[in-house]
Amino acid sequence: MRTLERISKFVGDTFAIWVLLFAVLAFSMPDYFAWLAKYTVPLLGIIMFGMGLTLSTNDFKEVFRRPKDVLIGVIGQFLIMPLLAFGLAKGLNLPPEIAVGVILVGCCPGGTASNVMTYLAKGDVALSVAITSVTTVLAPVVTPFLILLFASEWIPVNAGSLFWSIIQIVIIPIILGFLAKTLFQKPAEVGAKALPLISVIAIIAIVCGVVASSQEKIATSGLQIFGVVIIHNVLGLLIGFLFGKMLGMDMAKRKAVSIEVGMQNSGLGVAIATAHFSPLSAVPSAIFSVWHNISGPIAATIFSRMKGQEEDGETKLSLPSKNTTIEK
Repeated sequence: MRTLERISKFVGDTFAIWVLLFAVLAFSMPDYFAWLAKYTVPLLGIIMFGMGLTLSTNDFKEVFRRPKDVLIGVIGQFLIMPLLAFGLAKGLNLPPEIAVGVILVGCCPGGTASNVMTYLAKGDVALSVAITSVTTVLAPVVTPFLILLFASEWIPVNAGSLFWSIIQIVIIPIILGFLAKTLFQKPAEVGAKALPLISVIAIIAIVCGVVASSQEKIATSGLQIFGVVIIHNVLGLLIGFLFGKMLGMDMAKRKAVSIEVGMQNSGLGVAIATAHFSPLSAVPSAIFSVWHNISGPIAATIFSRMKGQEEDGETKLSLPSKNTTIEK
């Protein structure tokens, strides 16, 4: 088991490298990887089940201890990234499938990799975990509404169908994971040690399926998509930080909000695009999955050197209990 833990940790720490490597392979040899696309939804369900295994009631305590701070983070998450995505899609006159894909990833909840990045940034980890948990719970209602609001200009959107998909893909697996942890605590703890490895394998498979099935279109528009994804993510991190500052948050909280806003559960974006739209519309989420695992550590390094006078002493620099490789 210790060997598995070491392998799991190594693969989790080098996640971005593995995703880039296999994405290149999938692009170069699409016939070998295209079959993975049809397993996107169950693979994300496995990842969400793993999140449920690591979820605890403590993750929601900050909602009641500091409702204002959590509300700021949740509003920032569901306001900044969707508006940025819509603005980029309109301003850059993106093709419909790409525009919808960018908006999809912008409307997704936060990814739990943000919790680790917040820790590395010396930010408010407890706040980060609470925001991730709340946005994930709200996603079945808020994400379809936002997609309907911003993406319907380019493509018909069935909000009810999206709602049910997110319930199936996210909420039910999380609940099952939480129940498994509650009813079978020791086996669940053992299984949780392998979660980073399982999550990495699952997200690599998802990215490979998307890249392989959209290889021809990526060849012609890949640079445009990559550029938009980078701009979207970087602006999200920057505006998220300024949003927290504007509302009077201290430095540690600003770091948490910035990273929560900038890092999305892009795996959910891939699953929604694959199930309801087109393979090409899943590409921005797939690229975002790779990119934010590069930009996240860079932002965390920069933030870790930024000092601020803490106003309330509520910053907690303990490693989050969640599966840290979800939400790629």
